[in-house]
Order: sequence, then structure tokens, then C-alpha cells
Amino acid sequence: MSLSKLHGIDPGRIGVFAGPLNGQPNAVQREFARETERLGYGTLWYGEALGREAFAQGAIYLGATERLVIASGIANIWARDAAAMANGGRTLAEAWPGRFILGLGVSHAPLVKMRGHDYDKPLTAMREYLDAMGSAPWRGPEAEVPPIILAALGPKMVGLAGERTAGAYPYFSTAAHISEVRRILGPEPFLAADLPVVIAADLAASRAIGNRHLDFYLGSTNYRNNLLRIGWSESDLEKPGSDALFDAIVAWGDIDRIAGKLRERFEAGADQVVLNLVGTDASVPPFDELRLLAPLSNRS
Repeated sequence: MSLSKLHGIDPGRIGVFAGPLNGQPNAVQREFARETERLGYGTLWYGEALGREAFAQGAIYLGATERLVIASGIANIWARDAAAMANGGRTLAEAWPGRFILGLGVSHAPLVKMRGHDYDKPLTAMREYLDAMGSAPWRGPEAEVPPIILAALGPKMVGLAGERTAGAYPYFSTAAHISEVRRILGPEPFLAADLPVVIAADLAASRAIGNRHLDFYLGSTNYRNNLLRIGWSESDLEKPGSDALFDAIVAWGDIDRIAGKLRERFEAGADQVVLNLVGTDASVPPFDELRLLAPLSNRS
């Protein structure tokens, strides 16, 4: 991976996904971002979906920290037109140089419909959106659109990511799928790999905690179709997923076992692994998990 693809930004080898913070007040979000930075993680990724607006949320995290790279993962292209997306990215990149990555995605059909759009030909929609971003007018101080990463699962969207952007961020994936994504991208584009993490004594305890994560995402057509495409069966995908599927998607167990799962993602071609912290209680921000896993940043 060449840092030139990321406009010189160094995102680090280990990132954290801020999904569990979506329902938390801003004070907790800022505290979590500062702790993520203090512990030595490289990037804090955050989603949008139907939650907080992507650029407002990014500004909260950027303003709370000094060095941490902040990345939208992802900003929904149906939530704003291409000029607003490009200029929102420029605004954050100009205010916090070298610290913001703009992750984009086509989202999911039910969420797109709720916004009043038709989820038709998502690949074409993304290609045309990137074209429009490239020609968006800007009347602020000199500032480039920050590096763009695509949320990409299937070969065509991954190919578009490698052709037109800095790289890809596949979510709810497996090491085998990450290897496929790297092959399609080629060696230069940035590849961030999502990795749900459950700290627990054994598989039974891990499943008791992590099943809600699989249950939620196995309800998404996009994720199901990708898993079927790469060889998983319908029986594997029956909620909350087979043990084999759980083991392929989730890093579970003690720190040493989880470290092994990180190595699998790196060996498959990931430049960064994004720890998606799944705690016992989804309403509790995962500070404990964040601190317990911090030593992994020194092993990678």
C-alpha cells in the first residue's frame, strides 16, 4: 500500500469502529475518541446509516483529538448530493489536514428507500456519483477532497474502488474474502478489513455475546448475498449463523487467539484491521474492550 493513495495520511495498522457509540451522547463519544488516540490506535471509523450526519460526526471526533485519523465508514451517497459530499470532505480536510478519510457507500435497499430513493444499479450510481464529485464546484480556501475509500463487497464494486479511489473497506467479511478483495484491488490501494471482536472464555460464551452481531447483519441482503457468493450455504446463514461462519467472521476468545485472527486478515492482504468491539451489553460503550485490546497495536 502506498501512502500516496491516501494523500500521505498514515492510518496505522489497527483501527477501531465506533458503531457502539452511535447511541451515546457527544461527551462519551469525545472521551472514547481521546482514549482511542491515547492507547495508540491509528484510526477511528464511524458509520452513518440513519444515525448522526457524517460530517458533523467527523468534526466531533476530529475536534476531540490531536493526531488520530478519523474515517467515515461509511458516508451514505443517498444522504447528500455529490457536491455536498465533496465539499463536506474538503471542509474537514482543510480544518484538520492529514487526518480525515472519506469512506463512501451505497448503503442498503431498505435504508435507501426510507430516504425516498430507488436502490437501482448501485454500481452505476456510485460511478456517476464519483464523476460528479470530481467536478463539484468549491468556493472555500484551497483544499482537496480527502482520500476516498469505498465500502465494497462484490468484485465489481471492489474493482471500481481500485480504479477510481484510494481503496476499499469491506465489512462483515472473512479472511478468504479479504484475500479476494486484495487480488482484485492489486497491491497499491488501501485495504481496511472489518473484524468483529468478542473477548470471552470459549465459543459458547463468545456466541452468547456475539450472536446479536451476526443476527443483525445476516438480516441484510447485501451481506447475505456476498457470503453466498463466496461459498457459504443457506444453512450457514440461518440466524444467528453456523459456528463455522461465526468463527470465520468474528475474532473471539482471549487476546492471543484474537491476535491470531488479526494475523489472518493481514496475511490475506489487509493494510489495516478495524476492530469492531462487541461487548456484553450493547448500551455500554466498550471502553474495557478498547483498553484490553490495545496491546495488539504493538504486535501488528
